[in-house]
Amino acid sequence: MLFKILYNLGDKLEDKVRGKLSRYPIIYAFIGGSGVIIFWRGVWRLMDYIVEYIITKGQPFGVVWWDGLSSIAFGTTLLLLVGLFVSSFIGNEIIISGIKGEKRISEKTETEIKEDILLDVKMHNELREISKSLGSIQKCIEKNK
Repeated sequence: MLFKILYNLGDKLEDKVRGKLSRYPIIYAFIGGSGVIIFWRGVWRLMDYIVEYIITKGQPFGVVWWDGLSSIAFGTTLLLLVGLFVSSFIGNEIIISGIKGEKRISEKTETEIKEDILLDVKMHNELREISKSLGSIQKCIEKNK
């Protein structure tokens, strides 16, 4: 129950922040890029600490344990806040294909790829016909004014 409430609050906050930042794409890109870099810096620093801890048998000397974790937490929070966490790591096409239940292009056979291309061409032609029809309807409307 508490998780659902926090999730809904975070989702509403993300929508507001994303809505405001979408008006300023350069600032949005800067914040998103910074979030990704901060996140991966944290992963890097945490791995440095773990490796140093293993090599020195529990006596790491150069890296602080909380440095990596705090960068990961801050980067994750920033990316979640601006709505880029999932899309920056997975990508929109993979998410959409997962929702549609499609295979990756490397898993498709040659026949399936050809069918996809033919479907795209067919849809493109239909859109062209719809556009022509709309154009003729607009001309008729303009004549009747």
